[in-house]
Amino acid sequence: MADSSFDVVSDFDQQELVNALDQVRREVATRYDFKGAKVSLELGKDEITLHADDDFRAGSVKDLIESKAVRRGLSLKVFDWGKLEPAAGGTVRQQIGLHRGLTSEQAKEIAKMLREQFPKVKPAIQGDAVRVSGKSKDELQGVITHLRGLDYAVALQFINYR
Repeated sequence: MADSSFDVVSDFDQQELVNALDQVRREVATRYDFKGAKVSLELGKDEITLHADDDFRAGSVKDLIESKAVRRGLSLKVFDWGKLEPAAGGTVRQQIGLHRGLTSEQAKEIAKMLREQFPKVKPAIQGDAVRVSGKSKDELQGVITHLRGLDYAVALQFINYR
């Protein structure tokens, strides 16, 4: 019988993030409490830059981003909210980092935990993912259930299940 396997990764759907930010921009443009306010969101490769008139509006935009992201199936663990910094013209700026991929320490920690708790599976670190393989699909389902139950520092997804 061939081994079954799956990959544990930490990633998010880039298009869903773009859609969530578009929804936030549309809502800011139509809401009464943002009338006349200058709010902008710029999506970079691995960060979002938020510019707002004041820290109250920046906080409101943060709440909007979080609510739209959750509705679109994105985990809030994807965002790394930086500090509000003063910017030009009396405005404020906030860098929002985007977590993608497991660090080598996180991958080692997951692999070690799986080796200790599930002796019948074989975790192997492959770049920024952990491949878990085993003879029994039931055992692999148990691993997925266990990992979903953890409150881990980053959002975990399970892909390439075969």
